[in-house]
Amino acid sequence: MKVVKNMKVQKTTIFDMPVLNTLLWLMASFILWVFGWKMEGDVPEEEKKLVMIAAPHTSNWDFFWTLLLALKLRLKVYMMGKKELTEKPMGFLLKWTGLVPVDRSQRGNTVELAVEIFEKAEKMVLIIPPSGTRSRVSQWKTGFYHIATGAKVPIGLGYLDYATKKGGMGMLLHPTGDMAADMETIRAFYSGVTGKYPEKAFVDEKE
Repeated sequence: MKVVKNMKVQKTTIFDMPVLNTLLWLMASFILWVFGWKMEGDVPEEEKKLVMIAAPHTSNWDFFWTLLLALKLRLKVYMMGKKELTEKPMGFLLKWTGLVPVDRSQRGNTVELAVEIFEKAEKMVLIIPPSGTRSRVSQWKTGFYHIATGAKVPIGLGYLDYATKKGGMGMLLHPTGDMAADMETIRAFYSGVTGKYPEKAFVDEKE
């Protein structure tokens, strides 16, 4: 297990076990088919590291479907989540799926720690829900953008559209340094994506 200060990253996950990964791929493919979910887009092979937005995030089901899509894509991912998730009875298993625990009481160094993780990794796809919560918010947290610029990696626009039952990755955004303009591009992409609970979705209230 890699340890970066107070943020722990499970080096070996379910994505690294050939036999288990194949079985999980079959299971994921079957479940997605049964429930009518279709996968769109993929991460370009040449992109070894990137931050992937997970939006809109309105339900705990988002983690389940995101994990199934990643298994279907055979894409090893890590997902940021509150550290309390790893302290529950299922916490050990969640770590093996690639959950990276974040201590919300230490907000100041989360970006720094994530950048350091990228620097130490040869390959890394880090999924971050920009809303930071399943509840309705009027402003997205911009930590994902600062992590991407600090680590010098692109931002993949991952999504789950419950209205069409389609999920995957849309465009790949290379940060320009103009955060306001880049955020406009990101907001425009997600404007037509429907979360499981639309009433909890991000409301665009620009400062």
